[in-house]
Amino acid sequence: MPPPKKPNNHAALEDIPNPLRSGKPVRRSAPAPVRKAAPKKRSSKKKPLPAYVKFAVGALVLILLSPFYYGYIIKGFSSTWRWVLDIGEDPNYRTYNSFEIKIPVAYNIHGIDVSYYQGKIDWPKVRAMKEDGVQVSFAIIKATEGLASVDPYFQRNWREAAKVGIVCGAYHFFRPSKSGRQQARLFLQTVHFEQGDLPPVVDIEHLNGATPAEMRVELQAFLDHVEQKTKVKPIIYSGLTYYNDYLKGYFDAYPLWIAHYYKSELKIDSGANWFFWQHSDKARITGINHVVDFNAFRGDSTAFQSLLIK
Repeated sequence: MPPPKKPNNHAALEDIPNPLRSGKPVRRSAPAPVRKAAPKKRSSKKKPLPAYVKFAVGALVLILLSPFYYGYIIKGFSSTWRWVLDIGEDPNYRTYNSFEIKIPVAYNIHGIDVSYYQGKIDWPKVRAMKEDGVQVSFAIIKATEGLASVDPYFQRNWREAAKVGIVCGAYHFFRPSKSGRQQARLFLQTVHFEQGDLPPVVDIEHLNGATPAEMRVELQAFLDHVEQKTKVKPIIYSGLTYYNDYLKGYFDAYPLWIAHYYKSELKIDSGANWFFWQHSDKARITGINHVVDFNAFRGDSTAFQSLLIK
């Protein structure tokens, strides 16, 4: 037998197709995507806050939610802003924004006087109004005028103001050309004074055709009749100029209520027996739709109480 032929390795290699020889591009398969290892999950458990931190946070929340906190902040801001606005102004005569007027700061007891001109008044709102310690503590209400005129709002104002704790007084608008005694009778028929009220007031501002001497005679007749019936010395109201021209030296025994507007102090003789000062006629009061006269009492609460009808 002939010997077996050895395999021709070269021929075998030549029989294998070679793409480089054929000129055809070699297509390589895309590599398999490499998968990223999933990140390890961190533990969701957090360390608890220390007890003192929880307490501090809770206390802070309570403070921020407290109305007292905001009241303190607002008050501090208002005081600072008030100080800025008052730079250059008389420190004894500062502006009160709520009342829209300047008010002399040397007085602690304040009040208003009203008539039909102010219309229907919401007295609870009047009483509730307050700015930096200033509020309406008393009201002097018009009752009558001349011989026959009764203020249409007097009875309502007299009743409703007292209900909210405002100390009340009543005044008569005096006509010097008419009988002082008859005017006093109308006044006392309309107003029934009680313990705790302010003394009766007579408002004298004009001569109405009478001479100063005639005016003084009728005014004295009014004062005498009222004092006789009420056992209380009446208060005389007038403007500063009228007082200096016609009343000064004639009625010095009577308590005075003087009108003198837009000044930091009442410029009147030091010996004048004045108790009330009407320092503005254009105050704005919550509960009243028109401007109002604003007054200060000369004295402290003890002096004010001693003036009231016993």
